[in-house]
Amino acid sequence: MASSVMQRLEKFLQEKNLLADLLGKIESKTGVKRLYIALAFIAIISVYLVIGYAASLLCNLIGFVYPAYISIKAIESPDKDDDTLWLMYWVVYGLFSVAEFFSDIFLSWFPFYYILKCTFLVWCMAPTSTNGSQMIYKRFIRPFFLKHEAKLDEIVKNVGDRASEATDTIKENVKKATANIIFEEKKST
Repeated sequence: MASSVMQRLEKFLQEKNLLADLLGKIESKTGVKRLYIALAFIAIISVYLVIGYAASLLCNLIGFVYPAYISIKAIESPDKDDDTLWLMYWVVYGLFSVAEFFSDIFLSWFPFYYILKCTFLVWCMAPTSTNGSQMIYKRFIRPFFLKHEAKLDEIVKNVGDRASEATDTIKENVKKATANIIFEEKKST
């Protein structure tokens, strides 16, 4: 299992991508294999996620920056399959973020929380057949959505209608308040 992961990591580090290019430059300057550089970097980040200040920020950047970059590249590519993969990631990421909002106050006190969260997010974005976001989407989110699609559509419609009504009410109140202010200013002059 571990050798399989190492082989996939080494293969990924040899592919043509931004990370591999950067590691290739470091490798050529230092003479240290890019695999070892990557493993050292992973170890440093892992330790930092356990004991470092602003581990939450680092974890959120890892879960956002690379996927955002690759999502933009996917949008701009002619292939639409990669768009679907990254849309699945963002759906899982969004649901995870909402769930985390309610549980973060308890979980953030757990010493290994941020390294576990980061590992989860990396698993969700991993370019493998066992990609976490695809597995979670296909096994849980999609079946739930398909089963409750009509109810969810009705809820979204109702929320949209209420938001529209609230916007109209706010516009009317702003118009009245503006008219009152103008009237008061004219009256006082």
